[in-house]
Amino acid sequence: MKNYSKAVLLFSILMISFQVKAQRYGTAVGIRTGNNNYSRTFGISGQQRIFKHLTIEGILQSDFDRNTIAHLLLESHKPIISKRFNIYYGAGVSKGWEESFVKDKETNQILHTYGNSTTGIDIIGGVELTLANMVVSLDYKPNINLVGREEFFRGQVGISARMVLVKSKEQDKKRRKKARAKRKRDREPLGQKLKKTFNFNSK
Repeated sequence: MKNYSKAVLLFSILMISFQVKAQRYGTAVGIRTGNNNYSRTFGISGQQRIFKHLTIEGILQSDFDRNTIAHLLLESHKPIISKRFNIYYGAGVSKGWEESFVKDKETNQILHTYGNSTTGIDIIGGVELTLANMVVSLDYKPNINLVGREEFFRGQVGISARMVLVKSKEQDKKRRKKARAKRKRDREPLGQKLKKTFNFNSK
């Protein structure tokens, strides 16, 4: 019974901690490291919330040798424990320069090329935690090659740490302010709109 009470108390503290310290974000920018069987990459990641549970993420990553790729992803976020702890999934496109490995069945040799211009489709899924002004996430991002690489499929595990630049509350406040201003303009008489547009002085 004591262990059960301790577990409930610990869970309650964690829940309060998430609610008090953590914050959702509107705009976040930071670093991302990626790892797969071919290379380890380091790069930058930026996320912009466009709707309540929908964000756009841009990633530019490189191993500073044979692989440099840019990714643009559309992601859907779903809260788990709280609104600050999410799972997310999505898809997007990629463009870059990558190495490729071609297997020759007759000679049992592998031809290694690099500098190949590639285009592909990305799928992504992960978990993220927004704590104070930092967003930390762990993701798995498979890439399906369309042009430029022999391997059709490459998976990548990534860890990101982003700084919150704009909080979701601030973003929502600006949207509401713009919406109110638009409604106000729509209610104005046509003559008043023309005066404001052409800077006519009222006499």
